[in-house]
Amino acid sequence: MTFAYQNPFSHSFVPEIWDADLLTQFDPLLVWASGLVSNNKYDGTIAKQGDVVHINSLLRPSVGDYKLPDGMTAQRPETVDQKLPVTEAKYLQVLVENAERVQVASGLDSPVNQQMIRALAREADTFMANVIASAATPLPNVKASASNTPQALYGAVLDMMLALDDNDVPDGRYVVISPRVKRHLIEHPAVANAAAYGEGGVTANGVVARLAGFTVLSTTAMPKGVDIVAGHPSFATYASQFTGFRQGQSEKYRADYIDTLHLYGGKVVRFPELDTKKPDNTFDEAKPTKGIVKAAVDWAPVA
Repeated sequence: MTFAYQNPFSHSFVPEIWDADLLTQFDPLLVWASGLVSNNKYDGTIAKQGDVVHINSLLRPSVGDYKLPDGMTAQRPETVDQKLPVTEAKYLQVLVENAERVQVASGLDSPVNQQMIRALAREADTFMANVIASAATPLPNVKASASNTPQALYGAVLDMMLALDDNDVPDGRYVVISPRVKRHLIEHPAVANAAAYGEGGVTANGVVARLAGFTVLSTTAMPKGVDIVAGHPSFATYASQFTGFRQGQSEKYRADYIDTLHLYGGKVVRFPELDTKKPDNTFDEAKPTKGIVKAAVDWAPVA
């Protein structure tokens, strides 16, 4: 198929194939919004900003004692509704002198497009970082002195492991750390000698190591006042959709534009056995979730 703007002898530009390319290049740049930290069960259900995805949680029925002559009492299934609003709408637009020139410049691999994709990824990741950290249960600050910093940080990770163990949070956990925490944590022998550290591909999505049942990730997109966050991807959901690429003639410049719109939203998901249900059959989201914990580090003064 040849488009109106194209030379009939050169028509390799196909906008429709760019969606998959963008997702391929976008996803590895994410940490908080990656599948290691947030689930993406509701991708593909978004049409526009302002959409609301409803998430129903089924309450666990109570177990009764069977006695004669009382018999059994049936229970009706009860659900709790949670709403995931699609609050964000971010765009990426590129101007080129003609659309075919994009193909010559390697399409999305061009330096300009790569930087714009990174900017979109950063926006999404920072958004999810704040969603997750704002609902996490705070643990005591980590006291890091000049002599014990690696051990103090390692101990904090173990404390987070215990906190999640106490609430029966399943395997497949993550811990996200700031670059400064990573700098000192990898001095601890348990991390420095971890089999995963340094293996091929270990830096994808910011992965540093695997430790105490956690996949350890590091990012500069840390929420303010937070140095370590640990949890399980079941407790946060990130719904994301690119609405497809458009191309056309710019009204302002003698150039073609190519753009896409990124719609997304995020939410910390509540569970009936861990969170407080309100009388209106919703969860009390003012209280932190027990499935995600966070801590700040009190750093020793630099001499």
